[in-house]
Amino acid sequence: MTVPGGRWIQHWDPEDETFWKETGERVARRNLFFSVLSEHIGFSVWTLWSVLVLFMGPEYGLTPADKFLLTSVVTLVGAVVRVPYTFAVAVFGGRNWTIVSAGLLLVPTTAAFMVMEPGTSFSTFLLVGLLAGIGGGNFASSMTNINAFFPLRKKGWALGLNAGGGNIGVPVIQLAALAIIGASGGPRVLLGIYIPLILVAAVLAARFMDNLASVKNDTGAAKDAARDAHTWIMAVLYVGTFGSFIGYSFAFGQVLQTQFGRSPLQAAYLTFIGPLLGSLIRPLGGRLADRYGGARITLWNFVAMAAATAVLVAAGMAESLGLFVTAFVVLFVLSGLGNGSTFKMIPGIFQNRALAKGLAGENAVAYGRRLSGASMGLIGAVGALGGVAINLAFRQSFLSVGSGTGAFVAFLAYYAVCFAVTWAVYLRRPAARTPDGPAGRARTNARLGYAEV
Repeated sequence: MTVPGGRWIQHWDPEDETFWKETGERVARRNLFFSVLSEHIGFSVWTLWSVLVLFMGPEYGLTPADKFLLTSVVTLVGAVVRVPYTFAVAVFGGRNWTIVSAGLLLVPTTAAFMVMEPGTSFSTFLLVGLLAGIGGGNFASSMTNINAFFPLRKKGWALGLNAGGGNIGVPVIQLAALAIIGASGGPRVLLGIYIPLILVAAVLAARFMDNLASVKNDTGAAKDAARDAHTWIMAVLYVGTFGSFIGYSFAFGQVLQTQFGRSPLQAAYLTFIGPLLGSLIRPLGGRLADRYGGARITLWNFVAMAAATAVLVAAGMAESLGLFVTAFVVLFVLSGLGNGSTFKMIPGIFQNRALAKGLAGENAVAYGRRLSGASMGLIGAVGALGGVAINLAFRQSFLSVGSGTGAFVAFLAYYAVCFAVTWAVYLRRPAARTPDGPAGRARTNARLGYAEV
C-alpha cells in the first residue's frame, strides 16, 4: 500500500467500509492528528500580530488606525497564499507539503523576534507582518489533504476537527501572551517559545504523515472548481463564518482597548475567550451538519449571528462593557459553529453535482472528492478575505465615528445577505416537476438533496 521510504499510499478507498475498518480509519486518524498540530501552529503564527500589538504601547508610536492596518495586511496575505497552498498538496503530496509549510513558519517568527522593539519603523512592522501571513495558508493545504482521507459520511466531523484544532491556535497564542504580559515578560519571550514548536511540528509530520498518490498531479481540479458557481456561493457564506472568526480574532483586543479604554493586560484577559469557544465548537458544527444537514444549520446560524450583532450595536451605544463582551463571545461561538456547518456542505454539494451530471457509484464519489478538496482552498482564501474586510471596517468606523458601531451595522447586513443566499440556493424547493430521462431525474434529485448537504 505504501512505497517504502516515500510514504506514498498508492491505493486509498475510504468509501469501501471493509477497507475503512481494516486499514483506512487508523491511517486517516493518524494523519488528521499531525495535520491538526501543524495547522494549529500555523494559525498561531498567522494571528501573532493580533497579540503583538497588545505589547506595543505609546513608545512604539503607532496609532489605533496603524494597528488595524497592520493586522489587515497580515490577514490579507494569509488569504492570498491559501490559493497556492491548495495547489501544493496536489503538486508535492500532503505529507511533503505539511513539512515544508511548517518549516516556512520559522521565517516570520524569527523576523518578528529580530524587529520587535520600540524605534522600529511602521513600514518594517508592515513588512514583517506580511511574512506572518503565510501561517494562514496552512489551513487550505491541511483541509484539502484531510478531505481526501475520509469518507463522505465522516467528513463533517473530520473537517470540523481539523479546522477547529487549527483555529484553536488563536486563543492558545493569546493565552500565552496573557501569561507573559502578566509575568511582565516581553514579546520576544512569546516568539522564543514558538520557534522550537515549529521545528517539532515539521519533524513529526515527516515521521508520521502520508501522501496519497490519488491526489498528486491533479492541479486541474482547482481550475475546474473555480469554474463552478457553487465554489463562489460557498465562499460568500464562508466570509460570513470564518471571515468573522478570524477578523474578530485580530480585532477584539484592539476594540476593547480603543472603544472601552482597556489596558493591554485587561484586554488580554478577555480576548482569548471568544476564539477558544469558537474553535472548540467547530467540530460540533460539523457533527450537527452530518446529522441534520449543513444548509439547515448554516441558515439558522446566520439568524443567530445577526441577532448577536444587533446586541453588540446596542451594547456599544449604551457603553456596556459586560453586555458587549458577552455578545461578542456569543458571536465567536456562532462563527465557529457556522465554520463547521459550511465546510460540511462542500463535499455534499459536489457529490450532488456529480449526480446531476449523471455519474454514479465510484465515478460520482471520485468526482465529488476531487472538486470538493480543490474548492476548499479557494473558499478558504475568499473566506479569509472577510477578516481583512472586518479589520478595515473597524479602522474606518473608529476614524469616522470613534467607535465600532458603524462596522457592526455593516456586518449585520452581510449576515442577512448570507441567510438569503443559503435559503435561496440550498433550501428553497424548486417546482415539483421531473424532467424526462435519467439525467433529468438525477438533476432533480440532486437539486432536492441540497438541504441534506
